[in-house]
Amino acid sequence: MTSKKNTLESRAEVRIGISDSNQELNFETTSDVAAVQALVTAALDEGTTLVLTDARGRQVIVAAQKISFVEVGESADRRVGFTSL
Repeated sequence: MTSKKNTLESRAEVRIGISDSNQELNFETTSDVAAVQALVTAALDEGTTLVLTDARGRQVIVAAQKISFVEVGESADRRVGFTSL
């Protein structure tokens, strides 16, 4: 049985900058940070397309030559409401 916390621990937030565009791709994936880094490195080294799957199961496909930067980080818990300090 997996808990919600265990599921969130294996997620990563990804931000990809596209060359010749002022927009970025922002999404959350169920892959961990190391797996995303390996896929990005392989795509850039081989000059192929980068294919990642977001948390909803949709595929994000970017040509390696169009990637200007990739930022990968642990997915943070999103807090809703008021908290005491």
